[in-house]
Formats: sequence, structure tokens, C-alpha cells
Amino acid sequence: MNLIVSVTQNWGIGCENELLYHVSKDLVRFRKMTTSKVVVMGHNTLKSLPGGKPLKNRTNIVLSRDTSLTIPGVVVYNSIDQLLAALKNYDTNDVFVIGGEAIYTALLPYCKKAYITKFQATPAADTFLPNIDEMPDWKLVDESEEHEHEGLVYRYCVYEK
Repeated sequence: MNLIVSVTQNWGIGCENELLYHVSKDLVRFRKMTTSKVVVMGHNTLKSLPGGKPLKNRTNIVLSRDTSLTIPGVVVYNSIDQLLAALKNYDTNDVFVIGGEAIYTALLPYCKKAYITKFQATPAADTFLPNIDEMPDWKLVDESEEHEHEGLVYRYCVYEK
């Protein structure tokens, strides 16, 4: 399983259920990497997507404790054990955890690869990803050159466990 996320220098990922940055090149990269794949998210992340609707051309999975939750176009699982059992039907390289904070934290131990866009900024954030740089079992294996969008500098980083 993989995770894909954009973070700030202090590992912020969002504020008030919104992404901290909307950089078209990064969003295109996200779409390219996850199209025809499985995306796993929490209910709030689903609600934060355009129109609050599932992402097109992907298998959308929501992990939620709400056992009565049903969403058209989405498969809902109510426990990590249920989710992990279901994910055995997919190639683990085709599964991407896409948020939010609680889902990243819960599923990080099961991920083998992390695709992280690192923005060189620290805007206000109320949700965070655990700092993978401080985890001894995660190693930075690839890092792009710097990119810039309207004065905002960022890099694409790939980590492996």
C-alpha cells in the first residue's frame, strides 16, 4: 500500500478540511498516479473532494466507524481489519491512501511507499502527517529538483519502508 500527500515544512496537510495548496502541476501528478487505482480515505476527505463526490476512474474506499454510512460510488469499510481483508483483492502497488490525518496515521504502518510533495512553507494547519523523516524505518529514496508555483517552492519526494 502507498500513501500520497502534500505536506508543509512542519508536516501540515490541511486546514478546516481543505488542502493547504492547490498547485495544478501537483494535482495533475496526483490524478495521473491514482487514476485506475484504489484510493482509501476518510469520510471528511471524501466530503472535501470536488462536489463531495468520489474521484472518477478510481475505486473509492472510505474507512469510517459509521456502520450505517452508504455513499453511491464508494465502498465503505468500518474497520482496518475489514479494509485490509478487502485490499487483498488488489495489487498493493495500486492502493493509495489519500487522507485525512486519522486515516494516514492508522494506515501508515501498512504502507510500503510514500509519495510526498513537500512545500517549503508553513501556513496555518490543523491536520498533520506524522514526520516520516524522523521514523527510522522510512528512507528517502528519490527527490526531485525544486519546482516553483507563484513563488511557492516544492519538491516531489518518494520514501520507502
